[in-house]
Amino acid sequence: QVQLVESGGGLVQAGDSLRLSCLLSGRRADDYVMAWFRQAPGKEREFVAAISWGGEVTRYADSMKGRFTISRDNTKNTMYLQNNSLKPEDTAVYYCAADFVPPFSGTVVPTESAQYDYWGQGTLVTVSS
Repeated sequence: QVQLVESGGGLVQAGDSLRLSCLLSGRRADDYVMAWFRQAPGKEREFVAAISWGGEVTRYADSMKGRFTISRDNTKNTMYLQNNSLKPEDTAVYYCAADFVPPFSGTVVPTESAQYDYWGQGTLVTVSS
């Protein structure tokens, strides 16, 4: 069974940087496309970024482009999200998600939460002004 555990959240000031990590256990990470979503207080969960199983293809929400960078190290079964120039509106719980990629499926990189079967518990990022 796949398990996802996020880490790296915390309280930072506006303009600071933070790196989130997501460890996938129970299976080989390179069998899974992975993504980050976030949910701010009182708002719906939204897509942040996603990365193909091999790391060659990435997708970002328009509002995150240029500030956030998604990456992965399959030798460590870990995905990362580098968050730079953080703003108070980036305050949210950040969730890691994964979905199995069948062999010969190509580099599919979904952005809809419904397309991901596995989720972590989330890590809270709070950005003070």
